[in-house]
Amino acid sequence: MVRISAIFIAGCMVLIAASIGAVLFLRFGLSVADSALVALGLLTALAIYSAVAGRARDRSEVGDQVSSIARGSGDLARQLAEFGRRLGVVETKVESTLDRAMATARPLAAEIEELSRLVNQLAETVARHDVALVQPREGAAPVAAEPLPAPSLAAHPAVGVSAALSGGTVAAFSGLDRDAIITAVRSAIEAQRIELYLQPIVTLPQRKVRYYEALSRLNAGNGEIVAAADFMAYAEAGSLLPKLDSLSVLRCVQVVRRLLLKNRDIGLFCNLSVATLTDASFAQVLEFVEANRALAPSLVFEFSQGAVRAMGPIEHESLAALAERGFRFSMDNLVDLRVEPRELTERGFRFIKAPAALLLNRVGTTTTNIHPADFSDLVGRFGIDLIADRIESESTVVDLLDYDVRFGQGILFSPPRPVRPEALQGAGEARKSDPKVAAPAAQGGSLAELARVGGGT
Repeated sequence: MVRISAIFIAGCMVLIAASIGAVLFLRFGLSVADSALVALGLLTALAIYSAVAGRARDRSEVGDQVSSIARGSGDLARQLAEFGRRLGVVETKVESTLDRAMATARPLAAEIEELSRLVNQLAETVARHDVALVQPREGAAPVAAEPLPAPSLAAHPAVGVSAALSGGTVAAFSGLDRDAIITAVRSAIEAQRIELYLQPIVTLPQRKVRYYEALSRLNAGNGEIVAAADFMAYAEAGSLLPKLDSLSVLRCVQVVRRLLLKNRDIGLFCNLSVATLTDASFAQVLEFVEANRALAPSLVFEFSQGAVRAMGPIEHESLAALAERGFRFSMDNLVDLRVEPRELTERGFRFIKAPAALLLNRVGTTTTNIHPADFSDLVGRFGIDLIADRIESESTVVDLLDYDVRFGQGILFSPPRPVRPEALQGAGEARKSDPKVAAPAAQGGSLAELARVGGGT
């Protein structure tokens, strides 16, 4: 196409030059040579003009192309710059994400390491106390972790003896009827074959042993160890709870003395029944604890929620007598969270022990006005510490920490372990270490005798 255009232009220039030469020859009378020379000069001028114009046009087109290329290069440079900027942003975000991930992982790793260290400390603490108090039983049947205390008749007056004893007998009482089992329990109590087991109560999340709970076990004499839930109803049916509680109080005092020799900040929870608070023998119990009131900061008497709700004027008077001597109380075996913390505080209660499943709302319970997550804060405002018991898994501990629970108890930390017999002997060693602590007589003495021997503070 370009070549045809050039040939056409060249033809036009020749035609114009020839026309001019002919006009000069014919019109103006110039000679042929002069007319041809003018025509040739005009053709040369037209050729030069065409060449110059074509060169200018080509230069303009090249300039336009160069400008277009320059613009394209500029756009490409801007796109490359934008890509570089975006790549830099992505790299910054990746680095920031990695930094956050590392920052998140470092505390987690530190917490895991700290948790491992605390678990080791807990094991060492329990082991040290085991050396002083706890002994393994060879040949004895293993005892399961302490369940929620069985409903007692004193705690729940509406439950009859037949209903309480209708759950069947354990292996130790096989072949015995109700009266025979009551007789066996009476014999075990009189022969002091009621053994004391301890289960630690630890701080959360540190898992430092802060208290122990004393749990009663009946030694059937045939190698069988019977949990409290399996013989307590028979003891109540035979009106044996005051004797059982007297023995428990005596042994708890002895254990507290031994514990305080190693750790002055340790404490012990001792379960009592409301039957003891109304029994004539309570005067002896009161005299005994009066003689040992130096131990009051370390000894906590525990009652079930049902027992607390069923208390009348006599029980309240007995509680007041214990509170006047400096002893504190705990309410356990909660079946719901309907409590009156102000009233409990006024009566001397400083602890509430609730199942972890109840606190985490994992059991079907009657609705209350307080959400389980706010329960710890509610009772804490009245000076009551919340203890979550029956903890069996690490996931439960994590959930309880979100509920601001400060203490925990359960087989996750340690199952109940038997107290060594030597820890239940006389407290002569304890008396030498702390003259304020009353020393009981031989293990078989009555509470009244022990109180007279111990003296008060």
